[in-house]
Amino acid sequence: MARTRRKHETGTSITTKSWFGSHTEMVVEELDNGKVICEDNRGRYITDKNRLDNGLADQNRASLKRI
Repeated sequence: MARTRRKHETGTSITTKSWFGSHTEMVVEELDNGKVICEDNRGRYITDKNRLDNGLADQNRASLKRI
């Protein structure tokens, strides 16, 4: 059986510092209880302030649940 190869998608670029993490320049609005609304190229999502600029992937950004 022959292998099928995935082709690299051209023309896609990110407008943020990284593909997975959340950063302070992505913040649109601050909410109560340490939450913020961030926006990336796929839309807006809610995350915790402690997830900003920590060098780790943000599960809220990867989630399909968007606002």
